[in-house]
Amino acid sequence: MKKATILLSGGLDSAVTLYFAKARGFDCSCLIFNYGQRHKKEIESAKKIAHAAGCPYEILKIDLPWKGSSLLDKNINLPRVTKSQSHKVTSKIPSTYVPGRNIIFLSFALSFAESIGAKAIFIGAHAQDYSGYPDCRPEFYKAFSKVIAVGTKAGVEKRGIKIEAPLINKNKAQIIKLGDKLGVPFELTWSCYRGGNVACGKCDSCYYRAKGFKEAGLRDTLETNRGTPLKLIGRVSP
Repeated sequence: MKKATILLSGGLDSAVTLYFAKARGFDCSCLIFNYGQRHKKEIESAKKIAHAAGCPYEILKIDLPWKGSSLLDKNINLPRVTKSQSHKVTSKIPSTYVPGRNIIFLSFALSFAESIGAKAIFIGAHAQDYSGYPDCRPEFYKAFSKVIAVGTKAGVEKRGIKIEAPLINKNKAQIIKLGDKLGVPFELTWSCYRGGNVACGKCDSCYYRAKGFKEAGLRDTLETNRGTPLKLIGRVSP
C-alpha cells in the first residue's frame, strides 16, 4: 500500500483531508505540531482524530520564540465577529497568520515522508478569498513541489513526493459536505482559536465553521460556551 504523510492540526479541514487520503487508498501517518500555539486543545483533538481513523501519529514540538502572530502571542487580539458586525470578505492577511508556518510544517513533513518512503504529503489548506494566507494558495504548493524535485534524494532520483492539497479550491461548506460523505467524526475536531473546554463562538474560526455548516445544511455538534450548538452570530456581505 502506498504511504502518505498527513499534516493533522485537529481542525475540521485537516480531518477531512486525512479521511480523503484514506479513501484514496493511502497508508497514512500523521504529523501533529506543537508549535507554541495559544492552546493545546487542537493537539488533543488531532490525537483523537488519528486514533478514530486508525492511523499512527507523531507529535513534533518546535519553538517560534519570535512569535509574530495572534496564535502565538496572547498580547495580540484575535479576530472576532460580533452580532452587529457585517463581516466582509477581505484579502487582507489576518493577525492569525503565523510567519512561514506552512513552509516550516511542510519541510518537516517532507523529511518525515522521505524517511518512511511516503509518496505523498497531504495538507488541508484551502484558498478561500477571506483567509488571505499567502501559504494557502495553489502557487505556493507548485513552488514547494519544485523544491522537492531539486532538493531531495527522492526528487533527484525521480521517485518524487507529491504535495496533495485536495481542499485547495473548495469553500468551507463543500469541505464539510465532503467530510460528511467520508464519515469524518466532526465532533472530535476543534476550530476555536481560544481553546478552553467549549468553543467561544465569537472568533473568526468559529464564525466560518458555523457559516460552513449552515450553508452545507448540516448540524454541527460542537457546542459554544452557552451550551448550545455553534451558530452564526454575524453577517456576511454578499
